[in-house]
Amino acid sequence: MSLAGHFTAQEWNVLGGGLRLKEFAERDPLRSLMARDLLQEDRCASLLDALSPVIGSPSRAITASLLGKRLSFLATGACLYAMSVYDKGLLLSLDNTVIEYGHDDGLWTSSLPLAHSLPLTYERGEREAWREALVQALFAGLLKPLWQTFNRVSGVSRRILWENSAVRVYSLYEKRMAKIDEPSVRERYEADFKWLLTEAEPSLFGLDYNPLSHFRRPPTLVDEGQRSIRFRRTCCFYYLATDPAEYCSTCPLLRPGKCR
Repeated sequence: MSLAGHFTAQEWNVLGGGLRLKEFAERDPLRSLMARDLLQEDRCASLLDALSPVIGSPSRAITASLLGKRLSFLATGACLYAMSVYDKGLLLSLDNTVIEYGHDDGLWTSSLPLAHSLPLTYERGEREAWREALVQALFAGLLKPLWQTFNRVSGVSRRILWENSAVRVYSLYEKRMAKIDEPSVRERYEADFKWLLTEAEPSLFGLDYNPLSHFRRPPTLVDEGQRSIRFRRTCCFYYLATDPAEYCSTCPLLRPGKCR
């Protein structure tokens, strides 16, 4: 059975639509590689150097940050949405996750193809252990080794890479999932989000701290107190790859009192 066959048509429409999940056979053969292959430093360096002029990046480090931001969106989006909204588990790993890096006309076109990763279920009373396994595979198993390699090859700060992942998780739960009205689903995703922020052990991320908790800066009032923004702690450098410079809405350089 195909990956899509394990979801309802409505579920797959969401996962394969805005969240960009894709069947392995549908991967972009010219602009993709297996996640484990990206751990080879020479291949990683070659990819970053080739991608830099495509995305308008002036350096390998900035390219690594922006690619990491895209990969964070793809990996956390599909995995955590399936877990918290559909109660189905996608076990992402270095050996079943395809890294696509398509970028055309100023926009990322890449998706998340998965190989041999069927949705995982759990027995009654075992959801917490199931949830831990999914989160550990996603963060400690997949993203951590990728971020370590990006850091070694480009010099980009691992803090920037981890905050790139954290802000994607915040947006997923606070914006995309917040549109869901069904009470049982809302209760589940709110409980999962709270657990991720306050209870998930650092070991699930392969770190000595929980990055989702660590980068959760309190909101700042702006526009004379009319609205609040939760500014990032680190800058992803997006503005350095745009001309004229564009800033993310939560860029720390835009925080009141900061000078660019």
